[in-house]
Amino acid sequence: MPQTNPFHSLVPRKMTDTELARSIRLNIEAELDAINLYAAHIDATDNEDAKAILRHVMDEEREHAALFWELIARLDPEQAAHAKEAVEKYRLITSGASHEAVEAVGKEGAEPAAAEELTPQKRLTVGSLRR
Repeated sequence: MPQTNPFHSLVPRKMTDTELARSIRLNIEAELDAINLYAAHIDATDNEDAKAILRHVMDEEREHAALFWELIARLDPEQAAHAKEAVEKYRLITSGASHEAVEAVGKEGAEPAAAEELTPQKRLTVGSLRR
């Protein structure tokens, strides 16, 4: 498996928060790669000892990825704003809000989604897709 050169993003001075955020994103990529690799190893064996160790290590990688995401939120305010908007968009999408309401999240002057827009009658169901 190719490895990222750990020195390719070093600069001859202390990094700014923007530069550090860029480097941390590479760390997140590596953590997610490791999670997928360990999951594939778990799927590829019947050895219960190996599975137990791999699950433990995979869980550690998940924690590392989560910690790096928290760090990114503090280093990159724009990324943090997108993350906050994503939580609201997720809520709207999964509750059946209109595309317009979802896309209005984070836009200046946009009204929050109306309560009636999120009623069960507005949710998509198999039956509503047949109409």
